[in-house]
Amino acid sequence: MATTSCHLSWQPRLIFNYPRLRSSSPKVIRFKCSASQTGFFTRLGRLLKEKAKSDVDKIFSGFSKTRSNLAVIDELLLYWNLSDTDKVLDELEEALLVSDFGPRITIKIVESLREDILAGKLKSGSDIKAALKKSVLDLLSKIGNKTELQFGYRKPAVVMIVGVNGGGKTTSLGKLAYRLKNEGAKILMAAGDTFRAAASDQLEIWAERTGCEIVVAEREKAKASSVLSQAVKRGKEQAFDIVLCDTSGRLHTNYSLMEELIACKKAVGKAVPGAPNEILLVLDGTTGLNMLPQAREFNEVVGITGLILTKLDGSARGGCVVSVVDELGIPVKFIGVGEGLQDLQPFDAEAFVNAIFS
Repeated sequence: MATTSCHLSWQPRLIFNYPRLRSSSPKVIRFKCSASQTGFFTRLGRLLKEKAKSDVDKIFSGFSKTRSNLAVIDELLLYWNLSDTDKVLDELEEALLVSDFGPRITIKIVESLREDILAGKLKSGSDIKAALKKSVLDLLSKIGNKTELQFGYRKPAVVMIVGVNGGGKTTSLGKLAYRLKNEGAKILMAAGDTFRAAASDQLEIWAERTGCEIVVAEREKAKASSVLSQAVKRGKEQAFDIVLCDTSGRLHTNYSLMEELIACKKAVGKAVPGAPNEILLVLDGTTGLNMLPQAREFNEVVGITGLILTKLDGSARGGCVVSVVDELGIPVKFIGVGEGLQDLQPFDAEAFVNAIFS
């Protein structure tokens, strides 16, 4: 078993320009960990998974509207009897559709319940509720442990963040950096959103807030692929654990910008073989099932490895999580349940099901 030795040291937070280097005066505590590549990332993944289970309360509060929409199910099942089966299942179907479970999944769940009721396997309202929860959990769990971040075995691990404008991409990157840094990882940010003038400034603010270093483009309209390549090379040279790469927001129908993502992916792969380890697509949870076309297109272009669903704190669309996983086979790795630094939560299927069907 790999062992890990850690120590605290003072050193300045550096901001790396592309191609020059400039430093800022504030100093932060750097928590350094030395370990074998495999041991460090295995430990980091385990810590994130354990943290997800301890964040159930935040997930619970985040899905209050979804839970309210689905509360009718408890009322339906409270005095359930066999003669009311068709009526109850019709209303249960409506409740699932209102919560954006999607027609295909809703029909699959309801028909499965109907078969089990008629076969005598479900004999009470509590039996039906338990079977409903199990159906949703099975749908979310069929991809196994792929909900965990896959960092590979070579440092630095590289994570690309992609998505449309306004979905919470840069914010999610900052919150992810905060979480990973708090678990002992040395993080380098890369400001690859070179199309939006304020994007680098926004990410620099996140770097300041989280005490991470950042690589930014010095000149306007620099190629994003060049910025990311430079960042990954610096990450390798200066022993960073993880490089988090921001990219320009784009509509999934803008093919020229989508092509740029391919160039970014190739550039980081040349800098570190096997990179990027993760390509995470940020989706706005308030858009509900409208997120599916976005996910399909991004996945076709660059091969999405995981999803970050944001803005679920004020949305009644929690069922979209199930729809995305079922229809695309892409795991949800994080969900955004608030505006705070700690409100990007590792996705835990069991906690999610308990939150919406409490």
